[in-house]
Amino acid sequence: MNMDNHVMIVAEMSGNHNGSIDKAIEIIKSAKKVGADAIKLQTYTADTLTLDCRKPEFMTNPNGIWAGQTAYSLYQKAYTPWEWHKELFRIAREEGLICFSSPFDKTAVDFLEELGNPIYKIASPEITDIPLIEYVASKHKPIVLSTGIATKEDIQLALDTCRAQGNEDITLLKCTTAYPTPLEECNLQTMQLYRETFGVKVGLSDHTIGDIAPIIAASLGATMIEKHFIVDRSNGGPDASFSIEPTEFAKMVESVRNVEKVLGISSFKLSKASEAGRRDARSLYICKDMKAGDIITEQNVRSVRPGYGLSPKYLPEIIGKRVNRDLKKGERMMLKYIE
Repeated sequence: MNMDNHVMIVAEMSGNHNGSIDKAIEIIKSAKKVGADAIKLQTYTADTLTLDCRKPEFMTNPNGIWAGQTAYSLYQKAYTPWEWHKELFRIAREEGLICFSSPFDKTAVDFLEELGNPIYKIASPEITDIPLIEYVASKHKPIVLSTGIATKEDIQLALDTCRAQGNEDITLLKCTTAYPTPLEECNLQTMQLYRETFGVKVGLSDHTIGDIAPIIAASLGATMIEKHFIVDRSNGGPDASFSIEPTEFAKMVESVRNVEKVLGISSFKLSKASEAGRRDARSLYICKDMKAGDIITEQNVRSVRPGYGLSPKYLPEIIGKRVNRDLKKGERMMLKYIE
């Protein structure tokens, strides 16, 4: 997965379709209109994620936005029916979007392989599921690992697992598992730490409100930015409160693209504008009329703008020498004018 200097901007559908395939299709088409590069699905069922159980450990976070329900019931509401996938992949491709998904067990991987899924995303909680990561890596598709709950050791083991399968096309996404994420918990500089420590591409899976985190991530070298996308937050749904609407998404895309322009490439080569600006560099000019045989001094030759004359670096070595012709004020100094 090589986007060069282009940040892949991913619209995460998640459960924002609210159980309606028509809304899912609307999300795909809207994502294309506002500049997304890709749409991401999640491929699971409640039974492939958890157990239908009301023990305390199977309840959602009592302090979170999904408090008061079992994880099983939440996933039942949020999942994307597998029978929709083929149609959603088809429509996304027709729209010119990359469509890929997060699998949550091996059956989901097998199903996605049948659909030609081009990229695999491992969600934050699954980064410790080494058998799943090994199976995904064995398909030799680009892998995106979200790091929301991961320790350094978790990340290293996941990467080692991918690489043991000969899969080196890996992107680590900085992620904070808080919905929504407070800005002070983003810690985006960790992306640079990932790049330096693990030798991988980096990006952001963002759950903040607004677009400041994606913009900063782009400036820090993110190659992928993922943001939950919804057509209208007032429609509600499991992820509506921290999802971004089309107008906001379009603004984010524009800002990220402007960051790309500003970052440009790393090179000593001058831009066209800077090359043109060299006319204002300093160079040596005759600043007082001279006759053939006159001695060059700092009173008759000076370093001034523009930059068409002899380089100022020659001034010390030509001082005290004689010119071989008459020269007028404003003429460019040249080495051939020296005896």
